[in-house]
Amino acid sequence: MRVLVVEDEQLLADAVATGLRREAMAVDVVYDGGAALERIGVNDYDVVVLDRDLPVVHGDEVCREIVGMGLPTRVLMLTAAGDVSDRVEGLELGADDYLPKPFAFTELTARVRALGRRTTAALPPVLERSGIRLDPNRREVFRDGTEIHLAPKEFAVLEVLMRSEGSVVSAEQLLEKAWDENTDPFTNVVRVTVMTLRRKLGEPAVIVTVPGSGYRI
Repeated sequence: MRVLVVEDEQLLADAVATGLRREAMAVDVVYDGGAALERIGVNDYDVVVLDRDLPVVHGDEVCREIVGMGLPTRVLMLTAAGDVSDRVEGLELGADDYLPKPFAFTELTARVRALGRRTTAALPPVLERSGIRLDPNRREVFRDGTEIHLAPKEFAVLEVLMRSEGSVVSAEQLLEKAWDENTDPFTNVVRVTVMTLRRKLGEPAVIVTVPGSGYRI
C-alpha cells in the first residue's frame, strides 16, 4: 500500500510516516498543500493522510482536487478541530474518513488499512492463497500453518502479490506500491527482495517469475 502523509507539523508527519513504514507501507511525506498536489499529480497513492489546516494550499482544497480528479485515492482527514460540525464538513468535502487530533496510532493504522482496501475490489481482511495466510492487521504470515517472519518490505511485496489474486505484477508496480519515492527506480531491490521472500517461504516455490512481465502467486 502506498500512502502520502500531508502534515505541516513536521515532527508529527515524520512520526506518522515512520510508524506506517513499520507496518509495511510505502510512505511519502510533504509538509504543505502545494507539495501534496505536486506529488498526487505524479504518483498513485492508495491513501492520503491529510491535515486540514495546511499552508500554501489549504487541506480542504487538496481534498477537493483529489475528488475532482476522479482518483481512486482515499482521503483520511486529520485535524485538531474535532466537533461534529467539523467532521461533517470534512466528509462533505469528499474525505472518506475523519480522525481528530490527538489520535491513537493504532486507530490511524487501522483506518488507513481499511481505506486502502476500498481502492480495489473488495477482498477479505485476511488473504489466503497457495497455502499462504497473510493478515495485514496483525502483520502475520503463515505457510501451511507455520509462521514466517518477514521484514517490512518483504511483507509489503507479499501483500501486493497476494492482493493481485494470481495476476502478474510487474517489478515497476511492486516498486511503486512497496517503496517510497526516494528509491532509485534502476535498483535491483525488487529482485533481491523477491529472492529473499522465496527463500523464507520455502519449497515448493509459490512466487512465479513471468519472464519479461513480473511475478505472480
